[in-house]
Amino acid sequence: MTATTQRPTPPRGARERRSALAVVLVVAMVWSLSGLEVTLDRLLGAPGDAWAILRQMVPPAFARVYERGAVGKVFESVYIAWIGTVIGAVLSLPLAFMAAHNVAPVWIRVPIRQFFNAIRAVPELILAVILIPITGLGPWAGTLAIGIHSIGTLGKWATESIESIDSGPIEAVESTGGRWVSSMRWAVFPQVMSTISSYWLFRFEINVRASAVLGMIGAGGVGSELVSHLVFRDFPAASAVLVFTIAVVLTIDTASAAVRRRIIRGGVGRPDEPSRSGEALADLTGIRL
Repeated sequence: MTATTQRPTPPRGARERRSALAVVLVVAMVWSLSGLEVTLDRLLGAPGDAWAILRQMVPPAFARVYERGAVGKVFESVYIAWIGTVIGAVLSLPLAFMAAHNVAPVWIRVPIRQFFNAIRAVPELILAVILIPITGLGPWAGTLAIGIHSIGTLGKWATESIESIDSGPIEAVESTGGRWVSSMRWAVFPQVMSTISSYWLFRFEINVRASAVLGMIGAGGVGSELVSHLVFRDFPAASAVLVFTIAVVLTIDTASAAVRRRIIRGGVGRPDEPSRSGEALADLTGIRL
């Protein structure tokens, strides 16, 4: 006599809940498409329209775009992204130490966390629109917009890194009479800096793309050059600008990813080597972990 294996019976009502969820998702999709005024004719005609524009983009007008200074505009976007990232990194790091629940009191960390949330809630594009009447058209508005938004993002990431550290070094420093600043310097800082540095580079990659978009509203960068060509339907010039921009962005992404991998691996270290945080703690307290 052979034993038969029975499939487990799903919980009562599970099938009904899955069906109801599927219906809700379908209704939400249809409702969203109706709000976007997407019709079947537009969907079917989109591939043909896109192909017609792509054919006009070939060959790219590299020489003409180069003479207009488009390459300089591409690098202006990089400068905007770099300075904005530096602003965000410098200002977010001390705030992150005051926002982490394991190293800061509640009356300090709650307002700072809400400050991070408020900054992240406003996109760089909106920040640039607000700043342009103050700073005027140009790269300074884009730089400040990216820097302000980076404070919120980098602050949140750094706070989460600080909250995930090993608390043993902090207790060791405090047991020797070390103050809060000493605990942060010798017990927390060495544990998180490799991760936070990789976050800075990753944010720089994001900011390079964001700076290209900000140029479309006059906040500096290559976006203004691209818009001017598209408005006058100069598609060969627009494709050349896109090629220059994509080449620079891919180069930055590749180099940044390699550096981030090196930082993270260097921060971990080999098993037979003492960590930098352990050495710093030993120098301060005489305690080796």
